[in-house]
Amino acid sequence: MKATKAKVTGAGAARGREPGEVAASATAYAASDAAGPFTLAIDIGGTRIKGTVLAGDGALAAAPKHMATPNPATPEQVLAAIASIVSSMPRFGRISAGFPGVVKRGHVITAPNLGTPQWQGVDLATVLASTFDAPARVLNDAAVQGLGVVEGPGLECVLTLGTGVGCAVYRARRLVLPLEFGQYRRRGKRTYDAYLGNAALRAKGVDRWNRRLAKTIDEVISLINCDVLYLGGGNARKVALQLPDNVRVVSNIAGMTGGLRLWDPDMEEHFL
Repeated sequence: MKATKAKVTGAGAARGREPGEVAASATAYAASDAAGPFTLAIDIGGTRIKGTVLAGDGALAAAPKHMATPNPATPEQVLAAIASIVSSMPRFGRISAGFPGVVKRGHVITAPNLGTPQWQGVDLATVLASTFDAPARVLNDAAVQGLGVVEGPGLECVLTLGTGVGCAVYRARRLVLPLEFGQYRRRGKRTYDAYLGNAALRAKGVDRWNRRLAKTIDEVISLINCDVLYLGGGNARKVALQLPDNVRVVSNIAGMTGGLRLWDPDMEEHFL
């Protein structure tokens, strides 16, 4: 599908939602009425850590809760923050977590936006399972976000805009692979994280950041030739563009609700 280039505009801009805000179409949480299995869904970000409990049909069984990501964001500090979120949640039987970096079979390979080398090699799935006494699955956070929004049937891509830039690709709603797009060099030594992440948004302002986003959208669509591109993450609410027809802004809550799909049978290959 050929897309029209994204244009910066101040009017009619699509807006994302604040972290933890529930999309209007989401089922109201009522743990007493919902059916299991219940899944603790955690979204670990470079700026915030968010969590909720999902019923078996994907409905929210608890009000989402979020807190600032600790600084320094060591494994111990992040785990303590998750424990604080869990303390106010109803009972659950399994755990899904999105992590901002490369994750293979539950092990952290990289954590570029958490600012500490101590994450390398951490078996986060096992740590979460042991700490909270429930089986756990961990995947790249952009991949989890996409699992919450992709519709199929074609080739789809999600781009998450937050502390850094995440990316994942799907075909027919199935995850093909997460991409470390944020760590890819756009020009010279500057990565897309540096070009479009939180630091760039603060330094350059919303208007210039949107101009950069417009260029990035064109580059991603040219690279992947996806049928649909979804824009998510905490900074999606800053989007002020006339978007191509095949580009959509989605709620950041998908970073949690997508966690339900980590337990689908077709996801087994990502955890073996």
